[in-house]
Amino acid sequence: MTSLTDTSADLAPAQRKAQRKARRAHALNRVASVLTTIGLGWLAPLLRLAAGENPRQQGVELWRQMGIPLTAILLFLAAWGWAAPQVQTSLGAIPGPAQVWEQATNLYADHKAERAKEAAFYDRQAKRNAEILAKDPKAEVKTRPYAGKPTYLDQIVTSLKTVFTGFLLGALVAVPLGVASGLSPTVNAAINPLIQIFKPVSPLAWLPLVTMVVSATVSGSDPLFEKSFLTSAITVTLCSLWPTLINTAVGVSSIDRDLMNVGKVLQLSGFTMVRRLVLPSALPFIFTGLRLSLGVGWMVLIAAEMLAQNPGLGKFVWDEFQNGSASSLARIMVAVFTIGLIGFLLDRVMLALQSAVSHSPAR
Repeated sequence: MTSLTDTSADLAPAQRKAQRKARRAHALNRVASVLTTIGLGWLAPLLRLAAGENPRQQGVELWRQMGIPLTAILLFLAAWGWAAPQVQTSLGAIPGPAQVWEQATNLYADHKAERAKEAAFYDRQAKRNAEILAKDPKAEVKTRPYAGKPTYLDQIVTSLKTVFTGFLLGALVAVPLGVASGLSPTVNAAINPLIQIFKPVSPLAWLPLVTMVVSATVSGSDPLFEKSFLTSAITVTLCSLWPTLINTAVGVSSIDRDLMNVGKVLQLSGFTMVRRLVLPSALPFIFTGLRLSLGVGWMVLIAAEMLAQNPGLGKFVWDEFQNGSASSLARIMVAVFTIGLIGFLLDRVMLALQSAVSHSPAR
């Protein structure tokens, strides 16, 4: 009897230890899933190593997720640094990694200097207005906006505002149309020819038409939005809505018919059926379309900003090309890497949002 009691007492700590280990493994798997979604999957092996989980296996996984990509990047930088001086242009040799990094730091320094000028400008106005009010409390004072040139970081912010405006406008049009097309063969037959005609149209073809329409409809000396901003945003909308529309229609049309029949049996209204059954079931397809649309919109934006002269990254690239100084090539390459990195981050944001609002076996 005593031996049985002792055995049970020995099993209890072992069971608790196994349960703690299982809970820890489950928590690590959830964290690893989130990190992978946002593009930081290489942190998961580090967390598991810190938790003492199979160091050998985690070392191999860390090499696969972090070591190999870093090695590839270093090889790319070495090849770039070797090949760049061999290519001569009218502005000199193609800049290498060191020259591009130098211009990146210069652009950031220019941004800080411009912000310091802006702060000094508003400080001077505030002091002047305080002196005027001290002499005459009833005097009218004005605060004029700072008219300095936009910095590189300001242009990045402008580009992000423009692309999200165009993307959201496109999504507001594409998702309802896609749902209607997926639910109704008649609607699908009506809009499918239009999709096939307009989907391949280049932004360079849309831009002159959009420019003329915006110029004709937006008037006044102080409009709510700048014409160049509207031109770029609408061009992004016209070029980016098609992937979302197509994927939404495909997702809705592939919903299990039995699920739709259940909605009919329960006598759900059309709006309730779409909200409760159609959208949740088609959500993976919709988000795939949204991710594609955002990527297309970001690519289209650069060309649109170049021609519309909207003060964003596209205009920055065009101005540096026209400038033709010794640092122009390096600054253009800074913009190229910036565009690529922002495109990657936008895709990660959409993927994280999809993971947050949809359900999958991994969750």
